[in-house]
Amino acid sequence: MKDFIRKDLLFSLCGLNCGLCPMKLDKYCPGCGGGDGNQSCKIAKCSLQHGGLEYCNRCKRFPCEKHKGIDEFDSFITHQNRMKDLEKIEKIGTVEYQAEQKEKIEILKFLLGNFNDGRKKTFLCLTVNLLELSDLKIVLEEIKTDKEMEGASLKEKSVHVTKLFQDIAERDQITLKLKKKPKKV
Repeated sequence: MKDFIRKDLLFSLCGLNCGLCPMKLDKYCPGCGGGDGNQSCKIAKCSLQHGGLEYCNRCKRFPCEKHKGIDEFDSFITHQNRMKDLEKIEKIGTVEYQAEQKEKIEILKFLLGNFNDGRKKTFLCLTVNLLELSDLKIVLEEIKTDKEMEGASLKEKSVHVTKLFQDIAERDQITLKLKKKPKKV
């Protein structure tokens, strides 16, 4: 969309964590307001109409009808934390949130580079997005100190890491699966 440019290309207007999206990682999407890519979003148009707000939660009408059911279904990236992340950025501030997000991106890159057996990219993106940074750090520390991991195959490492994350998600009652929209019959 012409004239729709944002500074923060890692966190969208509506709360998507673009920095943890497989489409952004594979360079298919520049992120919300990054130039080429999916720019026809109704929320982007709304931002332009309201003075180019950087995040929806900065609007005096937030949350509006555009946010109704916003977390109901996922796309390439989970939509499950959109409202929670918008609230978090408001609570801890943009700088702190971006620092946490950049740390999560580095963790995701490490996980993808060392534990993706070719079938875990979406799972790892989803996991890093949904779990708290402190829990991700606990798993990383466990991975780095686990002597059995040293001689394991990539598939074995992938299975082990998946189980560690699923155990934490189960404890916190988080489902590590994308919520796909039902197909129309």
